[in-house]
Amino acid sequence: MLLAVEGDHLHTVDLGQGTPLVLHSGWVASWGLWLPLVERLQTRWRCVGYDHRGTGASTFPPEAIRAEALVDDLFRVLDALAIEQAVIAGESLGCMVCLGAVLSDPSRFLGLITVGGGPRVPEQRGEAAVADPVDWPIRIAKFVDACLPEPDAAPMHRFAEGTLLPSGPEAAARMSAALAGTAPELEAVAVPTLVIHGALDVVAPVAGAHELADTIPGAQLVVIDDAGHVPPLTRPDAVASAINSWWTQTARDAH
Repeated sequence: MLLAVEGDHLHTVDLGQGTPLVLHSGWVASWGLWLPLVERLQTRWRCVGYDHRGTGASTFPPEAIRAEALVDDLFRVLDALAIEQAVIAGESLGCMVCLGAVLSDPSRFLGLITVGGGPRVPEQRGEAAVADPVDWPIRIAKFVDACLPEPDAAPMHRFAEGTLLPSGPEAAARMSAALAGTAPELEAVAVPTLVIHGALDVVAPVAGAHELADTIPGAQLVVIDDAGHVPPLTRPDAVASAINSWWTQTARDAH
């Protein structure tokens, strides 16, 4: 499905049934990053994924990638699908978008899940993207190598590269710059929160996950020992189990 926004379109998928779970990928990865996890959750969750600005099949030009627009888009997806409240999950840089949404209007969210995220984005992140299109495939291959260090993840590298490559270097630079220096007010997060992180993550070291969980009130931390930066892709069973266990406990505590 394509959602019209300001003359462009957000590519959106709506799969499964149950509690709405809206998924936001990191950096310039398409929603397909979540597919193995969705396959495991869709009998219990209504899984909504979308290609955020500059990614996948969405049509926004790089100059339209702005931090506030990324947050607004999340609400646009909720409204277009008539979802009053949802759990939202962000991966890597997508965690910052989800945190921004939760802080903007917590009444729309039943819970927050961060995967491979940290408490802040360094200022230099905005300078990290490659501007030369010739170097782009090389940069992405190296980035995927860092993201998927698990020995059994080698067959997934080509798929992971395919979620990133279509965006191109200009969109990647814009996305990095849009969120560079972001440091949400974590103490103000007022929804149940699950922090998931891979112990082998070298892109966003696990210390950041501990800080997130220690600072967000009531947050629960799950560290997956044999996972790198993208456990929804490489360890979907462990991530699905963590989400379902957390949500069962959250629902029980609410009553």
